[in-house]
Amino acid sequence: MPGVCGEPEARRNVPESSGVSSQHEPQVQQQLGSPCGVPWQPPSPTTWHGPADQETSMVTQQHWHFQGLGRLELQAAGLPEAQPGEAAESSPIFLPGSEVGQPCCSSPPSEEVQSWFRAIPPIPDEVVVRQKRAPRGSWKVGTLRHGKRVYTVAISGSTHHVYTCGSGYIRVWDEGALHAGGKVPQAQLDFQDRQDCVVTCKLFPDEQSLITGGASQAVTLWDLAPTPQVRAQLTSTGPTCYSLAVSSDAHICLAGFQGFVEIWDLQNQILIRKHQVPVYASRCVDITGNMFWTGGEDTTLYSWDLRSYQRLHQYDLENEILSITHDPGEEWILAGLRTSDIAFIHTLRNEKFKVVMKKYTRHHSLKFASCGSYFVTAKDACISGLEAPSLQKLFQVEESSGILCCDVSSDNQYLVMGSKSSAVIYQLLY
Repeated sequence: MPGVCGEPEARRNVPESSGVSSQHEPQVQQQLGSPCGVPWQPPSPTTWHGPADQETSMVTQQHWHFQGLGRLELQAAGLPEAQPGEAAESSPIFLPGSEVGQPCCSSPPSEEVQSWFRAIPPIPDEVVVRQKRAPRGSWKVGTLRHGKRVYTVAISGSTHHVYTCGSGYIRVWDEGALHAGGKVPQAQLDFQDRQDCVVTCKLFPDEQSLITGGASQAVTLWDLAPTPQVRAQLTSTGPTCYSLAVSSDAHICLAGFQGFVEIWDLQNQILIRKHQVPVYASRCVDITGNMFWTGGEDTTLYSWDLRSYQRLHQYDLENEILSITHDPGEEWILAGLRTSDIAFIHTLRNEKFKVVMKKYTRHHSLKFASCGSYFVTAKDACISGLEAPSLQKLFQVEESSGILCCDVSSDNQYLVMGSKSSAVIYQLLY
C-alpha cells in the first residue's frame, strides 16, 4: 500500500496524542431527488450553463447490479518511506492494489450495464421545492501555513475556527491568524509521537468536539472549548483508520479500517461492534439514519443495517470509490469516483444516478453544504461548487497544487481546502 503522511511503517504502535502548545462532457438525461424528498429538476439534454459548466454536462440514470463485483485479487503493498525533498503529491489515504497516480484495477463498464441507461421524463417545474439560495462565486480570504501536508481539515460555522491536520500535530486557527499572514496559529496540538499522522477528522454537529483518526492505534476525541484538549482515546483494533463518520445525533461513530469498520458508542466511549466488510471496501464510510455505507478500491458501494448489521444492498459503481458524503436530509449518498464521476444513490428508494466526467483523478473529495442547496467537489487542483438540484456550476477555483481535502462551514459562508503545506480559505459570495 502506498504510504500515508510519508511514514515508512503504518503498522507501528503510536502513543496517544497529548498537550496543547501556544502558538467531461456530460449530456443530461435524468432526475435527481432533492434532500426534501421531492424529485430534482434536471436540465434538458441540450441545456448549457456557460463555459464553467461544460465539465459537468451529462447526467444519466443507471440500474446498477445489486450483486456488484466479486472481490478483486488485489495485493496490498507495504507503505513506502517518503523521499527527502519529495515534490510530487502523494495520496492522503492508502490505496490497496493501486500505486499513486496509476489507475486502479477496476473492471471497465460492460455492454450490459451501458444498455441500462434510460431517459427520465421531465419533472413539472411546480413540484420542485425551491431551496435556500446557493453561492454564485467565491473570494480568497487567505492562506494558513500549516507547514506540512494537510491531509484533512475542518471549519466551524459558529466560531470560524479552522483545524488543519497532518503529521506530528494539529493546528487551530482563528480569524486573527489571517491578519498575521496565516503564519501563527491560535494553538498547536502536538502528538507525543511526532511520527503520528491524522488523515481523517470530523466535527461533531454542535462543533464543540472533534474526532480524529489515522496512522495510530487509537481514534482521538478532542474537546474544543474553552481550550482544545484530548477528552479520550478510543483504542482501535487496527493500525490505520482511513475514514470517520459521526451520526447526526453524535451518538455513533464509524471508523473505517482495512477489511472492517469499528462502530463506537461516543457517549459511553464503548466499542459496540467490529464489523467485517470486504477487504477493499472500507476506505470510505458514512451514516444516514439507521444505515451505514462503505466503499473503496473494489469499486462497490455497500449499505448496511445499523441495528442488525446485515448487508442491505451493494452497487457496482465500476470505478474506485475515493469519497462518500450525504445531503443534509440523509436521503442521498454521493460517491466520488477515481474517474471524477459522481454517483448518486437514494438511501431509501431504488434510484441511482451518475454524473459522468470521464477524467482520471488522483484526489476526489466531496462535501454537501448544510443548507442543502449545493455541494462542492474537489478533483486534484480544482474545486467546484455545484447547485442542487440543477447541477449548474456555481463557482470554480484552481489551486497551484493538489487539493487533498475540503470542508464547508455549517453557516455556508466559508470553504476551506488543504494541500501539501497549507490550507486556503475562501468566502462564498451570494
